[in-house]
Amino acid sequence: MAEPLVARTAPPRTPEGAWRLLFVLSGNMVLDAVEVSVVLVALPSIAGDLGLSVRSVQWLMSGFALGFAAVLLLGPRLAARWGLRRCYLAALLVFAGASVVGGLSDTLWVLVASRVVKGGCAALTAPAGLTLIAATFPEGPRLRRAVSVYSLFGAAGFTLGLLLSGLLTPLSWHWTFLFPAPVALALLLWGLRTVPHTERRTPPRLTRDLLRDGDLVRATLGAATLNGTYAALLLLTTFQAADRFTWRPWQLALALLPACVPLAVSVPFAGRLTARYGTSGPIAAGAVTALAGQLLLLLHPRPRSYALGLLPTLLLVGAALALSFAALNLQATSGLTARERGAAVPVYQTGVQLGGVLMLPLVAVLLTDGSRTAPLALALAGAAGAVISLTGLRSRSPKGRTPS
Repeated sequence: MAEPLVARTAPPRTPEGAWRLLFVLSGNMVLDAVEVSVVLVALPSIAGDLGLSVRSVQWLMSGFALGFAAVLLLGPRLAARWGLRRCYLAALLVFAGASVVGGLSDTLWVLVASRVVKGGCAALTAPAGLTLIAATFPEGPRLRRAVSVYSLFGAAGFTLGLLLSGLLTPLSWHWTFLFPAPVALALLLWGLRTVPHTERRTPPRLTRDLLRDGDLVRATLGAATLNGTYAALLLLTTFQAADRFTWRPWQLALALLPACVPLAVSVPFAGRLTARYGTSGPIAAGAVTALAGQLLLLLHPRPRSYALGLLPTLLLVGAALALSFAALNLQATSGLTARERGAAVPVYQTGVQLGGVLMLPLVAVLLTDGSRTAPLALALAGAAGAVISLTGLRSRSPKGRTPS
């Protein structure tokens, strides 16, 4: 969680005002998560309509991750210079505009550019949401409850994006780009009334000691590997199912749900898991489970059926996210001071997004080079993630970190 804010106009301290603010911030978290997944199911339709290859159309996914990663480290400095409220609301306005531009275009570079811009906007609003929550809710049960609600909305948003894409793509894939615009404008109008004026004395400073922090490095590399292989696996699965089974968009959306529903269901219980087992154990268990799913796909790269081929892999990867997602977030920042967390969180989140930026184009290229090449790349990356996570079982930070 980022460093506490110094409020110029005090954040709402009444329960009603605080929870209204949380509702707006959580709504924005849903929108960001929806944006990650809503284009996924539409990719085969976009590729077919515009005559694009998988290599080209995948940039609609990796472009969002690229924009997110590019702006994350810059975000704290922008908030320090212009104010968190101003940056947050401006990002929502630009997000809505980029949605309209992308939705009205049939040109690949315009579509990709709109996704890059929206990724950059999400890089401003997502960390700002956690910062505002920390400034609004007092330490203790109320803050933990608010963060849990915020995280639950984010985890549910990915699932919602798949379902919306399944519904909107048959009408026109353009709607998957357009529909976020009115939602972002509604959140902007509500945010004008609820988001407080805040300022930060100085932006958080990234130090060499922080970059050498073993727990932060392991969590960042582990999360990058998990997120990158997860996004690439969904891309591979989408085109494989569309080609082999000739499924419609709504069928593709339902088929991918086993990979994301476990995370949404497990978020309310993630704190109990890490409180009992710490962070290193669940992270290692998640990495090994993800690797098992990737190896299963490597053994059967051209499955004859969904139930016996793709489904087991998707279930294993979904279970991996449920095991390690919250633990990775906690390991990256626990044991750090508030100022150190303000610098560590953007580093960690940048690493997460770069995993997708690297793995998505690689798998898209390898999809045309044989049935086993792309699954092999996923398995090798998954194996690297498992090795990194297993080193955490034997390593103990000198600061004696424990889950917070």
